[in-house]
Amino acid sequence: MPARTGEQFLKGLRGPREVWVDGERIKDVVDHPKLTGAAHALAEVFDLHHQHPDILLMPDEETGEPIPVSHMIPRSRDDLLRRSKALRRVAEYSVGLMGRTPDYMNVTYAGFAGNRGGWADHGNEAGAERLVAYQKFLRRGDISLTHTIVQPTVDKAMGDAPQAGNPYGLRKVGDTEHGIVVRGARILATLAPFADEIAVYPALPLPAGADAYALSFCIPMSAPGLKFLCRDSASASSNRFDHPLSSRFDEQDAFVIFDDVEIPRDRLFIDGNLAAYNSVMTTSWPANIQQQTMIRASVKLDFAWGLALRVAAAINAADPETMRMIGEIWSYSEFTRSAVVAAETEAREWPGGLWTPATAPLHALRATLPLWFPRVNEILRLIGSHNVFATPTTAQMADKDLRPLIDQYLPGAKGMPAEERIRIFRLAWDFAGSALASRNEQYERFYLASSPRNLARHLVFTDRNRADRLVDRFLKEPY
Repeated sequence: MPARTGEQFLKGLRGPREVWVDGERIKDVVDHPKLTGAAHALAEVFDLHHQHPDILLMPDEETGEPIPVSHMIPRSRDDLLRRSKALRRVAEYSVGLMGRTPDYMNVTYAGFAGNRGGWADHGNEAGAERLVAYQKFLRRGDISLTHTIVQPTVDKAMGDAPQAGNPYGLRKVGDTEHGIVVRGARILATLAPFADEIAVYPALPLPAGADAYALSFCIPMSAPGLKFLCRDSASASSNRFDHPLSSRFDEQDAFVIFDDVEIPRDRLFIDGNLAAYNSVMTTSWPANIQQQTMIRASVKLDFAWGLALRVAAAINAADPETMRMIGEIWSYSEFTRSAVVAAETEAREWPGGLWTPATAPLHALRATLPLWFPRVNEILRLIGSHNVFATPTTAQMADKDLRPLIDQYLPGAKGMPAEERIRIFRLAWDFAGSALASRNEQYERFYLASSPRNLARHLVFTDRNRADRLVDRFLKEPY
């Protein structure tokens, strides 16, 4: 089928699934007050593709039907640039606040299918064929897919990857006539209430003997035994004046329990093949998926910079220190944009014809953004000061006795109407200080691993020859 509309997406969410939020099993994720805002926001993302088909849609290479550009398997630098434009347009809808819009997994599985050879290594040819077939299903059905790849942390002394016999991690516990049975848990499935299917694929390398944990598959959210325990909701009421961001962009995160779930054979991409599991994510995956993640970050930083300028203007804060802090946000925004451009300019081709951006510029961002985003929130709160709390609600604004007083005593600087000032500060607080803001800050701190972990692993993702050449000039000089 061609790219789905928002109505078709919402209809697909009404099927059975076991999703728990704030102690309640949700019967309908589309209409429940704690989920409806994000459900309808994502429906608008699906509709966005039909509103901008020249940017966001392309013909399927086999059927000719229009599908999202995020399903593209890039075969050239021009393909990457086309995908870049589409990814930015989607990210702009949520100003980068939704890190797991469906294009994230679309790009992921397009990259997997484009690197079929990497999945076929170590005797995993059948799994690779099934994965390529699944990617066709994903793009032709315009499926909303989430994932869960991190093993639960119970005791850090046991290591981040499960050893053989670990009773908590997701593992194979049996075979059936049509597939396998899995048991255990994974974290975190962001977007879980709003997905049609869930993916499991490799994360950290597994130790010898942990073959039962070496799994990769995709299954419907309705699979029997699959349970989703969501974190406390950060979704606010649907009033977009009072809660301009948290009324619609709480994408949710879920702890996932696989309570003896059967995985059909045709959905199984790695079945206990430890060598394949440990190698497949070390090649093209980081550079491919980080095009989407860093474009989203770039959009979010652009928004934060623009928001900081509006906050300052509302109170005419033009002093050098305020401008310095706003300039700090601008520098983060510009560094991020420039790194994405550099990565796309230095794009490379992999065996099999897949093109990805260069890895090093994007890994540098991956290591640094967890430090920048908390600082951005701090700057907005410093500039906003107490003003972020002097923000009457719509109910107060609608009161015939209060409204004249609000207009009289709470205007912005230089003739800015009170309503505009209030909107600015409510937007700033929802971005930098609300429950949604706190969730997003924590999310960014550990998005694709923490800053210390990524900095420590930088040699895995970059070429040191340029630096070594400069140092060797002096170390190799004759006496």
